[in-house]
Amino acid sequence: MPEPPQPISDTERYSRQVLFAPIGAAGQQRLLSAHVAVIGVGATGAATASLLARAGVGTLTLIDRDFVEPSNLQRQVLFDEADAREALPKAEAARRHIAAFNSGITVHAHVADLVPANIHALLAPAHIVLDCTDNFETRYLLNDYAVEQAKPWIYAAAVGAYAATMNILPSTARSTPYSLLPTPCLSCLFPIPPSGTVETCDTAGILSAAVNFAASIQTTEALKYLTGNIAQMRRTLLSYDLWTNDRSEIAAHTPDPACDVCAHRNFRYLSGVGRPHITLCGRNSVQIHEHARPVDLTALAAKLAPLGTVRANGLLLRFERAPHTLTVFPDGRALIQGTTDVAQARSLYARFIGS
Repeated sequence: MPEPPQPISDTERYSRQVLFAPIGAAGQQRLLSAHVAVIGVGATGAATASLLARAGVGTLTLIDRDFVEPSNLQRQVLFDEADAREALPKAEAARRHIAAFNSGITVHAHVADLVPANIHALLAPAHIVLDCTDNFETRYLLNDYAVEQAKPWIYAAAVGAYAATMNILPSTARSTPYSLLPTPCLSCLFPIPPSGTVETCDTAGILSAAVNFAASIQTTEALKYLTGNIAQMRRTLLSYDLWTNDRSEIAAHTPDPACDVCAHRNFRYLSGVGRPHITLCGRNSVQIHEHARPVDLTALAAKLAPLGTVRANGLLLRFERAPHTLTVFPDGRALIQGTTDVAQARSLYARFIGS
């Protein structure tokens, strides 16, 4: 019988990173004791999570509400064809792949939608939060939480060939590992979320290079924070179009004294005011939130099998009945694909899952 493989030592694994003077041996130890939360494990989040894991960040919390599809493989670097065939939830698929190249760190995978009801429990242990989401509803919720808790977070986005990122370091009166001069929060720069039609990768496409550009900058800024190199953190909103070479930076040095969130501490998104139970989530689909209504996926599979094609993997259930596909999660949340009509999505949910 062959001998089991010998574990790779941390000294060998991180030797080239330790040689980088701003990190060094002391910084590497800080990384190993750090905890980072990544919100969204799609294109940007998969790249960011991979970079953090390879850098030796000791604990990662990965939160994502979606599952792997074939169209993800062009840019979402942690997934493979088997994940797409099985429609594995992205957070769980990412955890498995990270374990294959760095078994020495801890990865917590949460197949969940980040909402006011769970944000404190999910993000409390993290030292810094990295935004890799695809919607402003979640970003403004995260901004409220970060300001309330005085927790740093980093915004990142990519669409087409365009990438953008910004560090948000909230003001704090409590003791922190490192001294921070506060930056503006998201609401300081954008008091009102974008309205109307907003481009997404489903409408404008996306280059994998733009995703990796945003993830690389976001991860580097996080490493600066975690290793105590706060003075080197960028204090601008950086945007770059890799195709046209257009580049811009908006100064983000001091908070707006009139900001509704960080100055007046009005946490509208965190309180759940106006948050819909049904939200559009792109790619010709509607998401329905039913977090207080757990679903027995085994019983649901038996119920739906005579009515269409059912696939389940213990983490989610997919029910296909042309022209619609319903993806159901154990907490009752569902993605209804094949429509952007909220009323029709609600009707399909009630018909096949229950009201």
